[in-house]
Amino acid sequence: MIENEFSLTRPFADAIAEAEKLIAEAPHVRTEQDLLEGYDYLAGSIRASLQMAWAYQRDFPYFTASTGPYTKMGLDNPDTLYFNANIRDDREYLVTGVRGTTADLSFQVLNGDYSPVEVPDSLAAFDDRKIEIGPDGRFELRFGPARENPGPNYFTLGAGSSMLVVREVYSDWATERRGEIRIRCVDTAGQAPPVPDRAALAKRYGVTGKILLSRLKTFLAFPKWFYYDLPVNTLTEPRSTPGGLTTQFSSAGHYELGPEEAMIVTVPRCADAPYQGIQLGSLWYVSLDYINHQTSLTADQARVDPDGRIRFVIAERDPGLANWLELTGHDRGYVQIRWQRLARDLGPGDGPVVEVVKTDELPDRLPYHADARVTPEQWAARIAARQDAVAARMLG
Repeated sequence: MIENEFSLTRPFADAIAEAEKLIAEAPHVRTEQDLLEGYDYLAGSIRASLQMAWAYQRDFPYFTASTGPYTKMGLDNPDTLYFNANIRDDREYLVTGVRGTTADLSFQVLNGDYSPVEVPDSLAAFDDRKIEIGPDGRFELRFGPARENPGPNYFTLGAGSSMLVVREVYSDWATERRGEIRIRCVDTAGQAPPVPDRAALAKRYGVTGKILLSRLKTFLAFPKWFYYDLPVNTLTEPRSTPGGLTTQFSSAGHYELGPEEAMIVTVPRCADAPYQGIQLGSLWYVSLDYINHQTSLTADQARVDPDGRIRFVIAERDPGLANWLELTGHDRGYVQIRWQRLARDLGPGDGPVVEVVKTDELPDRLPYHADARVTPEQWAARIAARQDAVAARMLG
């Protein structure tokens, strides 16, 4: 007799019920819209947790997209494609691919995963400037145990290595094209993993529930570590990004703006950063809708003023400006600026200056206001271009 079909999924179903309670009781929820966005976030988290549990194949790994428009987490960068594969420190892995034309391509080896109490250790982090790439853009990397004379493109896996993360970062959504990447375990090439039995499936459902709850608890707690001690409506000086991305600096803050207020963020265009971008995030610590609204901009997408500075305007009401970042009804949230593929450390002079004004005061507070104006037709064209670019990127 076949056992009750629900016995395998019960732990996962219980975890979903607990997750729904976490969403409903989140401390930042004030309105019905806050709660509805939480349920949307929950759906993406369920989907991502199932994918992570079923893709957990350290001896037969493959890259999966770890976040996207429908699986958001951790203030995901709208300009980045994230891929990850599970690994172990006693195996050798071959990573092959073709370098695309994106602004940055980076690799990171993590020890453990994000949890509600800590950020995982980064055991290695580098971008493609550290590897040999052929004239046709092709490359081969090997990750594995320590060896004598490893040669170029070999990277030793430190004790506890558990995940390889790859980030492909766009600066110009319209023209840059993604590359190719794949991974295989050298030690198991040509073999096959065992067919999962009932016990294995039961374990996967249980693990999925644990991943879901850990994911939600972690990123509800995460902003407390990095944001809540900062004064509202300010941004930090550029600093090396926590988590070991050595070629990335970031500036972070949280905002609270009224319907007739605007935050002006002025930052120099950094010639030493092939990628420089700003984004807004909700209090669920995920990006706002960056497909159908302009809630993020890279330096290549933004208007740079004649004095070499970029002036972003964060506001609910449309100011009719090219660098408007839409709040889309979010009067509270997060702001983050990132610089990547840096050749030098950044200092205070590279960072942003923030001013909160009334939206009607913008013509007097922006030195190049008249030149930065856009018509409704031009704005609609900008949004259409975003929609097309994301569609192409997701299928590329």
